[in-house]
Amino acid sequence: MSFDIAQQAASVVFSDAYLEAREKFVAAVPTPRSYPCSSKGPSGEALFTDVAYFGSPDARKLLVLVSGTHGPEGYHGSAAQLLFLRAKLHEELPSSTAVLFIHALNCYGFAWDRRSTAEGCDLNRNFIDFSKPVPPNPEYEELDQYCVPADRTEEAIRRAEAAIADYRKLHGEQAFRSARMRGQYSRPGGLFYGGSKPTEARRTLEQTVADFDVAARDNVIIIDYHTGLGPYGYGELQCEQPSGLKGYERAAKIFGPSVTLPDLGTSSSVNLHGTQDEYWQRILGDRHTYVALEYGTYPSSPVLRDEHWLFRYRPDAVDSELGRQIRTAMKRHFYPQKPDWNEMVLWRAHLVHRQALDGLGSGDLAG
Repeated sequence: MSFDIAQQAASVVFSDAYLEAREKFVAAVPTPRSYPCSSKGPSGEALFTDVAYFGSPDARKLLVLVSGTHGPEGYHGSAAQLLFLRAKLHEELPSSTAVLFIHALNCYGFAWDRRSTAEGCDLNRNFIDFSKPVPPNPEYEELDQYCVPADRTEEAIRRAEAAIADYRKLHGEQAFRSARMRGQYSRPGGLFYGGSKPTEARRTLEQTVADFDVAARDNVIIIDYHTGLGPYGYGELQCEQPSGLKGYERAAKIFGPSVTLPDLGTSSSVNLHGTQDEYWQRILGDRHTYVALEYGTYPSSPVLRDEHWLFRYRPDAVDSELGRQIRTAMKRHFYPQKPDWNEMVLWRAHLVHRQALDGLGSGDLAG
């Protein structure tokens, strides 16, 4: 056994741009199915969500690996998927089990180093049932002008930061984090905006699920790769509210006690509206186990504020020198591109991949 395997793999599986990541993924799978995006990349290039399936078409158990839900977080997700393939885990599947790779779900955000979709939506707040009233978030409405101030002068930023500090002092840190992060549906261009209808990326996921008959499976584990919360390089396995305590218990049987849940106060996240887990819960119920594999990067920074300001107030400057500086800062925050971080996250990803396959094999998902 080589203890340098993660270091060696990191130099191969990580990419510096969406197109490089896509080329590596497409080259690594024999017959990918590509779903085109109506938007183009920064150089006018075509964008795709690429999907690959391994295993029997009739397999009753399925592992789904999703990268790029949040744009630049796709750098790690793509690398983790390529690591799975390099480890040849897909070549050792029993006839009862299959694996579905969904590469660059939000391919627009991946290409532009933008967390949001082309519609300006946070994809992981976009999976609500839009036939029903949207979840209210009046607290964010109060904060929006400070979270994404139109004026970027030093004095205006100072006033905005002071207003946020006052809100934190009055309401508490947890209330602030919930107001800011849980999702809002009334301020387009604001932080964590969930949209007014399903985005193209959401429809791509739904089409993929239909094309591969995912909803008919008996046992499904979904690993959705994310970055940005928690300690540097640590991979937290987050469960979410839609699956409830039962979903958390299913995940803990498979992945162990490091699994977290906001309702238990163990997660670095808060309860969110419109997450991918809300979608999986609707179509699969207790037949699924969803985890967001969330890797820490750096402490809080103004990158989200600056990126939203750029696309909200200066869309004409997106490809200017200023725009490129802001987008590069986003990329570096969610993808540190440091050798130690790359190696840390790959070790954890490989462990989680093996645990998921073992869980499907042992039948722990049923419950």
